Amino acid sequence: MLKELHLQQVGPADHFDVEFADRLNIFTGDNGLGKSFLLDVAWWVITGNWVEQPAYPQRNKEGNPKINCLVSTEENIKEYQSKFDFSEQQWRNLQMPSLLKEVIIYVRVDGGFSVFDPARNRDNAYNFNPDALWNGLKSNGKVLCNGLIQDWVTWQNQPNKYPFQLFSNVIKKLAPHPSEWIEIGEPTRVSVEDVRDIPTVNLPYGNVPVTQASAGMKRILGLAYLLVWTWYEHKKASELRQEKPINQIVLLIDEVESHLHPQWQRVILPAILAVAYELQPSIKIQALVTTHSPLVLASLEPDFNESEDRLFLFELEELEVTLNEIPWSKQGDIVGWLTSEIFGLKQARSKEAENAIEAAEAWMRHDDLNAFPENLRTHSQIHLQLQRLLPGHDPFWARWIVTSEKRNSAGLSGV
Repeated sequence: MLKELHLQQVGPADHFDVEFADRLNIFTGDNGLGKSFLLDVAWWVITGNWVEQPAYPQRNKEGNPKINCLVSTEENIKEYQSKFDFSEQQWRNLQMPSLLKEVIIYVRVDGGFSVFDPARNRDNAYNFNPDALWNGLKSNGKVLCNGLIQDWVTWQNQPNKYPFQLFSNVIKKLAPHPSEWIEIGEPTRVSVEDVRDIPTVNLPYGNVPVTQASAGMKRILGLAYLLVWTWYEHKKASELRQEKPINQIVLLIDEVESHLHPQWQRVILPAILAVAYELQPSIKIQALVTTHSPLVLASLEPDFNESEDRLFLFELEELEVTLNEIPWSKQGDIVGWLTSEIFGLKQARSKEAENAIEAAEAWMRHDDLNAFPENLRTHSQIHLQLQRLLPGHDPFWARWIVTSEKRNSAGLSGV
């Protein structure tokens, strides 16, 4: 699996150096600092394929742009190096192993997926846009994937056979909450212009054809299908090659919370890991996941293991992008995560409420209020803003009222 990645003069920083954990690697940070870029490069160094366009070196910089990595195999750890050929405008000399020992799945934020399976195609990856995922993928007249709609119905017509039971279990595991369950319904004809039977799901409020499901539901169903389809087809290909199926999967997931309600954000990543083990109990998983969600991080508190998991933070410091490992520390709740160094908010509130509370705290400390806006420079102004912005049960009220009463009694309320 991927052990280290070293980038020089490529991407948003002069250099990135990452030592990956064996199981779970979480990347967070502000938009535009390189999270998706890092996944694209990781995908390339493992598979030798770019999802779309290659990563290009920084302009107007002296030196040699490089992408180096360390990859562990069953035998040892090997280093691979690549330099950018400016005349050919491409990366050279990666020289990855000819026979990879893992299946790699890349879940992209645009709704697309990429799969590299050494048992099926040792030269190229399968890239699915949302339409191909649902309706099938073809290349040079060959059917590479039937697509979610056809495979779902085909599997369902053999209900007591693999992989339908696995697929059904995976969908159940990815449901956000016992009261918001997802079950497979009976296929149905949806339109006079489409002769196919369309899969449906039974939800607490009724039966819904999957083509009419919400964006979040489609992302979950697509992920469930892609995981099962990849593993099922890998086993079939391994049988034809008379080889044993591999026991390692690398998952790259960009913005794992995309389109998902907080109920789902709180369970999605543990559920994905559980689903991967559902494919094969002895399987080894290495996951590289990006997120902006404090709920995703909070969901990992019960299971994060510092010996095999790591948390990384992209930051902009003095106009330079840095990527650093952050020691794991439980924050207890979403407010704790939002105000931690990971997200860096002073208050888990609106910006206006944050400003009002900062002014109130400055007033309570007897600080000069001239640095604050004109509507936050006296006790009465601050109090009016707090009344407008804070709910009656806000815990800040206790401190504010007690301090205000003490200063009122001392005749200082107008200070």
